[in-house]
Amino acid sequence: MVSFSPRRVAAVLASAGVAFSLMNSPAVAAAQPAPAPVSSSAQSLGAFAQQVNSSLTSATRENAWNVRQSLIAQAGALSAINPALPEQARVEIDRAFEAMFPGLVAEHTPAPAPAPAPAPAPEPPAAPAPAPAPAFDYGACPKDAKVCVDIAGQRSWLQNNGEAYYVASHVATGKPGFETPRGTFYVNRKIKDEISYEFGNAPMPFATYFTYNGIAFHEGDPAYLSHGCVRMHRQDAERYFADLQIGDKVVVY
Repeated sequence: MVSFSPRRVAAVLASAGVAFSLMNSPAVAAAQPAPAPVSSSAQSLGAFAQQVNSSLTSATRENAWNVRQSLIAQAGALSAINPALPEQARVEIDRAFEAMFPGLVAEHTPAPAPAPAPAPAPEPPAAPAPAPAPAFDYGACPKDAKVCVDIAGQRSWLQNNGEAYYVASHVATGKPGFETPRGTFYVNRKIKDEISYEFGNAPMPFATYFTYNGIAFHEGDPAYLSHGCVRMHRQDAERYFADLQIGDKVVVY
């Protein structure tokens, strides 16, 4: 292990005192090279700090910084004694300079580069577009019909200018032997509290006739096929009764 030589340490520290004295005359200090280390009796780092403090009183901040740099350069020679000594000397030098010129070291220390901005969060994937609603199946019903009946599909709806605006929830047409006639017809009468005289006075509420032989839209259970009429639930029969007028075109296909 390398032994410390107090005499060699003192030589570097004493030279710092010479450098500090140059700060009292800025113009001269700028023109002269940094003093070379000189011999001195052994001094502790604490004694060196006292010498530095006394030399800083009349120095400007810029001159102080130049002297600080010179002292640190000289302190580098202490590494020949012990590699740790230059850093210890730098700490003492900076402590002395900060006491007399607060913030001096920070003024000459480049600010750390700002941390890079965080990458933006990825955009969430766009929601898939909803599937388009299936087009309404108008079948063979012409646009000028007011009401349409699809026997094969057991469907019926009201429309204006070819656009369906009300679809009955469920209908039942005639059973075999009593088929609902296909073709084009026209509403000819409406009877709210109708009964079927042909089939035992069976009730036919909200009857809207479109033939002259007893075929009508009316309330009835659509779970069962009819004797030729178009049966539907009450709310549908009421809507047909309210919307259909005498002369409105009915198409059954």
